[in-house]
Amino acid sequence: MTDGFNTVSEDELHAYVDGHLSEPERERIEAWLKAHPAEAEEVRQWQAQAAALKQHFADYARSDAGDRALLNAHGQVRATPASAAGPALRRVAAALLIFVAGAFTGAYAPRLVAPIDPRASSTDIDSLSEQAQSAFLVYASEVRHPVEVGADQQAHLATWLGKRLDYDLKLPDLSTLGFSLVGGRLIPVNGAAGAMLMYEDATGRRLTVLLGRNPQNRETSFRIASHAGVETFYWIDREIGYAVTGEVARHLLQKVAEECYRQFEGTSAS
Repeated sequence: MTDGFNTVSEDELHAYVDGHLSEPERERIEAWLKAHPAEAEEVRQWQAQAAALKQHFADYARSDAGDRALLNAHGQVRATPASAAGPALRRVAAALLIFVAGAFTGAYAPRLVAPIDPRASSTDIDSLSEQAQSAFLVYASEVRHPVEVGADQQAHLATWLGKRLDYDLKLPDLSTLGFSLVGGRLIPVNGAAGAMLMYEDATGRRLTVLLGRNPQNRETSFRIASHAGVETFYWIDREIGYAVTGEVARHLLQKVAEECYRQFEGTSAS
């Protein structure tokens, strides 16, 4: 076994699943996976999740007549500051997000944004799921004070948290899925102001929706994390990260995340 085979990192495995590797690198990873069956099985699970998410969100996939021209003009887009990209670029980013659910935006993402260190972005999104699960475990079991601002003050809650995140926050309505808003609270996410919204169904089951801002992010990605019965569906869309967490069946959590994404899609970062 060569030294190269001994240096395969988790980031490289994610890049392999997401289709970010050159042909020689892909062949190197595949050879390494043949010698590491446990890691190979985990990679197969990631690939299955990516395929399932892509299929689950396929109904929202759409394109615009100007998308191809925008993608082809990648040199000009890279020279444009993210803040000046405008609604058209955000619309393309949203479409790409759905087409590659469960993966980074592959060959198109580098054309739309300036390249960044992939190790940093992987750390950011994985950290988001860990923070979301920690917040859920701390607050979902709280009886008297699970939130700072209750559902009876929805307008104030949205304005307050949105101002702290510098984000035009709209509170998702999950009533069609049987969950009503309990309220929300300010919570640290990646060392900065974040928001946590809590929902509850008629049986008392709770879900949390976490939002955090990372101005350095240029990644678009969907992922699922599971730990000790707690499921988290999380994604990053430009500067805002989202995570839906609960002790519920994965298919229900995906429906909740789908509904949150649909409603957040019309909300843009400031």
